[in-house]
Amino acid sequence: MVDAAGSQEIQSPEISSLDDILALLPYFRDASQAIREILLANLVMIGEIPAPTFEEGRRVEFLQSRFTESGLQSVSTDEAGNALGIIPGNTGQHNILVVAHVDTVFPASLDHTITLTPDAASGPGVGDNALGAAVLVTLPTLLNLLEVELTGNLVLVGASRSIGRGDLAGLRFFLSNAEIPLAAGVGVEGFPLGRLSHDSIGMFRGEISVRVPEAYDWTRFGAVGAIVTLNDVIQRVLEIPLPRRPRTTIVLGSVAGGTSYNTIATDALLRFEVRTESEEIGREILQHLEDIAADVSSQTGAEVTLDVFARRRPGGIAFQHPLARASRRIMRTLEIQPRRSPSTSELAAFIEHGIPAVTVSITHGEHQNRPDEIVRIEPMFTGLAQLVGILLAIDGGFCRED
Repeated sequence: MVDAAGSQEIQSPEISSLDDILALLPYFRDASQAIREILLANLVMIGEIPAPTFEEGRRVEFLQSRFTESGLQSVSTDEAGNALGIIPGNTGQHNILVVAHVDTVFPASLDHTITLTPDAASGPGVGDNALGAAVLVTLPTLLNLLEVELTGNLVLVGASRSIGRGDLAGLRFFLSNAEIPLAAGVGVEGFPLGRLSHDSIGMFRGEISVRVPEAYDWTRFGAVGAIVTLNDVIQRVLEIPLPRRPRTTIVLGSVAGGTSYNTIATDALLRFEVRTESEEIGREILQHLEDIAADVSSQTGAEVTLDVFARRRPGGIAFQHPLARASRRIMRTLEIQPRRSPSTSELAAFIEHGIPAVTVSITHGEHQNRPDEIVRIEPMFTGLAQLVGILLAIDGGFCRED
């Protein structure tokens, strides 16, 4: 191995245990500083390409070009618009998938300028998930710098159509059509550093819309606008009985409606998410929501529509699984405090296909999903060391169940 200054040859030790990997982590953290400019350049260039869900094409093309420049094999896109590339292993006897979603919540019309200071980068989507995508395209350079050679193949996927109505469509398509077996998966997110997701809660996400038709009879008893009708819906949603165990919650994310002070609203919208550890409870809540929409529509004459567009199944690997255990040891060695965080992200797609996987983040940050989103630069190198350590642990067979 070569040190961060590029001047000292360090003999690459044989890795025969997880302890050998743990001993290398401080070196990985220090040496990765040498790719600081490359990582930040990739972060800025990726972050300044708008990529709202279903419109990620330009960002995917950028990832492809970076994969090609790094000499990856099988660089391509698939029918779902994912960016794909493979770092071949010494033997290629197994395959490890590393994925970062490339879409963001921000429209293309928003100014996507990324601002760099000595300590941080800021701008729309810089942490969710321009940084994850930047790590993905920088990973080949990092592994070369550290002289880390895996025995298995490393499959890199920049996943499209992940968030919101995308419903993980990109990764789901790839996993459903992959012609190679996958030993494990690692999802890469921007922040917060310390996140360790290895299981997924059940979830469904949707909208309840209220629309007053043009032919609505405003003289009928109790006639009201869409906002008041939606308020009735919300009150009924809040009355749905929720168990303490299994843990279940209904998140009312946003409400919108109306156009002016003196105009009765004809449209209103509620965005919500139901999270539960039980698929059965999830089905019961969905039935409650369907009944509420139908009943309110019948009583008021308004069009009340329930649209569920994203679903996740509960599951994942156990806390004691070797992959989860090894990830925690790696994080603690780097003085990262692991925070178990059940996920509704790409991890859910791995769960559906029975592939052991974790999701980790690279740095600390603030203001997620706001235009002034911020990621801190210095902790990124700890996050990179964490990622390399997890990949080595998987590759070495230290994360398999007996």
